[in-house]
Amino acid sequence: MNTRREFIKNSAAAVAGAGLIGTVPLASKAHVAASDKIRVALIGCRSMGWSNLRTFLDFPEVECVALCDVDDEWLNKRAADVQEKTGKKVKKLYKDYRKVIDQKNVDLVIIGTPDHWHCLPAVEACQAGKDVYVEKPLANTIEECDLMVKAARKYNRIVQVGQWQRSDPHWEDAARFVQSGKLGNIRTVKVWAWQDSKPTLPVLPDGPVPAGVDYDMWLGPAPKKPFNEYRFHYNFRFFWDYAGGLMADWGVHLLDYAMEAMQVGLPSYVMSAGGKFGYPSDAMETPDTLLTTYAYDKFTMTWDHACGINHGLYGKSHGLAFYGENGTLILDRGGWEVQAVEVKGVPRMEAVPKQGNTGKGLYFHVQNTLDCMRTRKTPNCDVKIGADVAKMTHLGNISVRLGRGLQWDDATSSFKGDAEANQLVKAYYRDPWKLPTV
Repeated sequence: MNTRREFIKNSAAAVAGAGLIGTVPLASKAHVAASDKIRVALIGCRSMGWSNLRTFLDFPEVECVALCDVDDEWLNKRAADVQEKTGKKVKKLYKDYRKVIDQKNVDLVIIGTPDHWHCLPAVEACQAGKDVYVEKPLANTIEECDLMVKAARKYNRIVQVGQWQRSDPHWEDAARFVQSGKLGNIRTVKVWAWQDSKPTLPVLPDGPVPAGVDYDMWLGPAPKKPFNEYRFHYNFRFFWDYAGGLMADWGVHLLDYAMEAMQVGLPSYVMSAGGKFGYPSDAMETPDTLLTTYAYDKFTMTWDHACGINHGLYGKSHGLAFYGENGTLILDRGGWEVQAVEVKGVPRMEAVPKQGNTGKGLYFHVQNTLDCMRTRKTPNCDVKIGADVAKMTHLGNISVRLGRGLQWDDATSSFKGDAEANQLVKAYYRDPWKLPTV
């Protein structure tokens, strides 16, 4: 597994030294020979897809050769945005991702689609000999996660998952501190996301498909449903057909570093409780309130989320807390710190004041992707890392949907003795779409 030290060694940060990583300048717009160009194409242009592509275009060796989106509004807007940023017109605009896969001069495919549309283009890109940068969570089902790992390995492709915190040094620093033993025996890890940016979704009637939208292609392998504004674009994440709610949206970022710091894989047992407690009658299908416990041999890990409110533990809207005998390490996107445990006024360890972030996590993640395309080294958030934490979120969601605890067997990628739960492991594709064969 790549570490922060390897990342710094292989990146421009090395010239500044680890202590000055935050001062590393962005790539210059120096001329790059055509033979050295890395040609990228974006599938899914509206939000994170564009954030990713825009960051790739900060590197002078990158050229955008194709854009694809089912919505003409965003396809045309991003074509204009690329031209404004680079001074060059994108030659190929598509509404069908398969045309991107067929385009011979594409080296890397960026997948910024809704979750239910990650697996097919990623697997087909690998089969076509292209590298992949795919948004998180890796896939909308456990079965698809396994297929994507298998495809990346079989076709020897670089597949970087968009969990950019894997390339943001303060997360790695915090994980190594946890592993140093200074906190003492860690008996529980709490992970939370209380997000007031995820408000209620009032029920809206179904309506006509907006002009310029290929809605049947947007649905793809998902069940046929009438068009509804709240099942489209950003809010797709709150409907089971397309995504896994706040658990899958934020959980992959935060649970990832709980697993990394504790150096564990998937648990043997999971139990979730929650539901639509905040907004019981709104349009959202996924829980607005969820508490999940993951059982490990020597500690427990919990996930706690809430939509519409933001006053989580330690006054933070998101974060992780590692509770040791000597102190507690608290970590979020802003940095990390250690609060010492005191016994009769005597601290058991030295507290650590807040260690800040670089603010360049996505930039470093893209840089790592480009480096790995050249060296063929494993990227910082390899597809297997993305698969494991995506599965972690699926375990919690399946437990709450069934209303019971579940025993997980990672060797068989299935639940023990629970046929109903194992039905939710699988992906069910609407005709004519078929689950890819690897």
